[in-house]
Amino acid sequence: MADGSERSTDDLRLGQAAELLGVSPDTLRRWEADGRLATHRSAGGQRLVALTEVRRLLAERRSAAVPSPRRVVRGSARNRFPGIVTRIERDGLVAVVEILAGPHRVVSLMTAEAVDEMDLREGDEATGVVKATNVIVEAPAVREPRE
Repeated sequence: MADGSERSTDDLRLGQAAELLGVSPDTLRRWEADGRLATHRSAGGQRLVALTEVRRLLAERRSAAVPSPRRVVRGSARNRFPGIVTRIERDGLVAVVEILAGPHRVVSLMTAEAVDEMDLREGDEATGVVKATNVIVEAPAVREPRE
């Protein structure tokens, strides 16, 4: 899809785009031939991919990912507190998440965006992971559909 344009700051070389997408440059060439990926050429003939195309493909791959029925969480932390989310308080960019884990109450300060990405709600199962001074909240990879 040669158009003779120069490379802009919104363009990536084919190899860079492949690295970001976790595929090979050959895969991107096949996607281009199949019409799945739009590319253009620099004045020197180098194949370029627009950042918007890379973002679109990343979003497609995320939405098409099939979650494994097995738990996907592995880690070295030994202080794990499985329990139920009892409180979520948002304040701008941050959120406080509280987990009742048996006799323990685990509280984590995290970004509101992380709460949204995890689709955390009060009553959900979650695990508070304590490593040094950080508390990391984990949720099962597979859950019942929400209404």
